[in-house]
Amino acid sequence: MFLNPLCVHLFRLYFTKVKLGSPPREFNVQIDTGSDILWVTCSSCTDCPQSSGLGIQLSLFDTTSSSSARMVPCSDPMCSSEYQTTATQCSQSNQCSYSFQYGDGSGTSGYYVADMLSFDAVMGQSSIANSSALIVFGCSTYQSGDLTKTDKAVDGIFGFGRGDLSVISQLSSRGITPRVFSHCLKGDGSGGGIMVLGAIMEPSIVYSPLVPSQPHYNLMLQSIAVNGQLLQIDPSVFATSSNRGTIVDSGTTLAYLVQEAYDPFVIAITATVSPSVTPTISKGNQCYLVAASVSQIFPPVSLNFASGASMMLKPEDYLIRSGFYDGATMWCIGFQKVQGGISILGDLVLKDKIFVYDLAHQRIGWANYDCSLSVNVSITSSKDFINEWQLSVSSSTKEMLFKLIPLSFITFLIQLLELVEFQFL
Repeated sequence: MFLNPLCVHLFRLYFTKVKLGSPPREFNVQIDTGSDILWVTCSSCTDCPQSSGLGIQLSLFDTTSSSSARMVPCSDPMCSSEYQTTATQCSQSNQCSYSFQYGDGSGTSGYYVADMLSFDAVMGQSSIANSSALIVFGCSTYQSGDLTKTDKAVDGIFGFGRGDLSVISQLSSRGITPRVFSHCLKGDGSGGGIMVLGAIMEPSIVYSPLVPSQPHYNLMLQSIAVNGQLLQIDPSVFATSSNRGTIVDSGTTLAYLVQEAYDPFVIAITATVSPSVTPTISKGNQCYLVAASVSQIFPPVSLNFASGASMMLKPEDYLIRSGFYDGATMWCIGFQKVQGGISILGDLVLKDKIFVYDLAHQRIGWANYDCSLSVNVSITSSKDFINEWQLSVSSSTKEMLFKLIPLSFITFLIQLLELVEFQFL
């Protein structure tokens, strides 16, 4: 059965505000664990978006307007970082410049700037004081691909990758934060979530080791089970290397599965639900016409990783609602088939879960969680404060976002927004 029904296009974007420069100026930046650097649009960029369809006011970073800004010379160690994933080169003026391309084909280039990152330090559990730290970030003078589209334009991208130039690496190397960060992304249409430069504490978190010496957060997926039954997939399909494995990436909206695993996965889902739904193909995707709740019909899925860590997926974690036809709702498999050796777990899978990226111990942990609830985070016991980045949170709501547990390090909090755009085609 092939249909072209009334379709709903879903677009999610998680972003936060950061304050850069002296005096501090706010910038809206997308959260991306699949890349390293923090960059914002530079005032010298002539072809970059001037407006945004996301309901935000775009800002430009002007080095001449910040009293603490300085260009990063080519001789700076940060310009030749061993694990840097951006191509660097030197200009005639001895500026350290960069060029970076994302997986969707979009790209940015510019030069590196050293300036102050400002945030709020929460003393104990009440009073707030200003704090700041010097970081290196990108000033974008050129953008291409989706980055030029005004409908989803932001001021930049906040990379949380494993490279030396990521903010988490810069701050942790100076003892300002631990080498760990966490997020909890709300999956409902109201948006929101929390991102912590530190550890969210949750007893049910399970951990799996990262593949060593990789630029991305690459995990060792070993098997997939549908409704408790292991799928017959050759284990070599999940082998890991620089261009193989399973990557966790908050900058990816959906999820991607290599063909050798995708085909048996879809076959198993369809076989389980076929008595209760009508399977159909829409625009090349496996879909189902459903007249009842998907949670009552579709089976649970388990992604089984090294060290015995399983990621349990509800139907909403692998399905997307894509349209309506003849009084029924069309749900489609949200995993996309890829020919290469890399599977990607994007926001479709990451939402409604706590994820902890423990770089100090080279592992990632996760647990299903209601991200509208408060989370337990860790703070230093000697100074007894946390550094907190907030976005559109009232003082009454702020108390509900987190609980403080005295431990031996500083934790940053970032409030996130999720934007959902519906387009009827």
